[in-house]
Amino acid sequence: MNASVTARELARAALTSSIKDAARRQLGVEGPARLSVRAVAREVGLVSSAVYRYFPTRDDLLTALIIDAYDSLGAAVEAADAPIPVDRVWDRWGAVSHAVRDWALGNRHEYELIFGTPIPDYRAPQDTIVPAGRVPTVIMGVLQHAFSIGALVGAEPDVTAEGAPGLPDRLRDQLGTVTTALAVQLPPGVALRGVVAWTQLFGMVTFELFGQLVGSMDPADEFFAAAAESMGRYVGLRPPDHLAGALTSPLPSAP
Repeated sequence: MNASVTARELARAALTSSIKDAARRQLGVEGPARLSVRAVAREVGLVSSAVYRYFPTRDDLLTALIIDAYDSLGAAVEAADAPIPVDRVWDRWGAVSHAVRDWALGNRHEYELIFGTPIPDYRAPQDTIVPAGRVPTVIMGVLQHAFSIGALVGAEPDVTAEGAPGLPDRLRDQLGTVTTALAVQLPPGVALRGVVAWTQLFGMVTFELFGQLVGSMDPADEFFAAAAESMGRYVGLRPPDHLAGALTSPLPSAP
């Protein structure tokens, strides 16, 4: 009896994986907005009604693909960060930044699915929130550790003061929401720099993948490396002594 149940579960898991693989291939041809359950079913040799037993709606299939994409990206970033000694925050920052770009370049259609044009009439459910938070949790975790060991140098008063003078109340509240959601403890000024760097990182990757750097910073390898270092300095990190001359002009401090 148990063997029979296991066999059915394995068969269901295998078919679920096949359906999602076919859907990912379709993303590359048609894009997320034109994902067709009928076409996916045809590719895996099923009728549409059979696919609906696994994914009751097209949005359920999209959600499964979105969660998989966030989890894949999150796993790549966590794997890049994990082997680096925890106190080597500059190295961790660089590894995390490059891991985001490397994953995006290797998974363009999945990146477009989660960071591209919003899909008409699709609203992501709560199930996507935790997977979507894996990368910013790592980024803010690096900053939290750097702050805890005194490795954020050249900090302005608003970085270290709990009240974050100069920040509007609503912005402080928003930053508190972010840090609570990511389970990190950071003063508002540090959190602000982290959020700026996080959004700048994905904005830069999006520019590259969607062709906005063609004719200027393309190929973008050196540009990305320099930008990642600049943002590391912006948040208050500094490279080890033997790398200290790589970039000599940090970005201005946050408002």
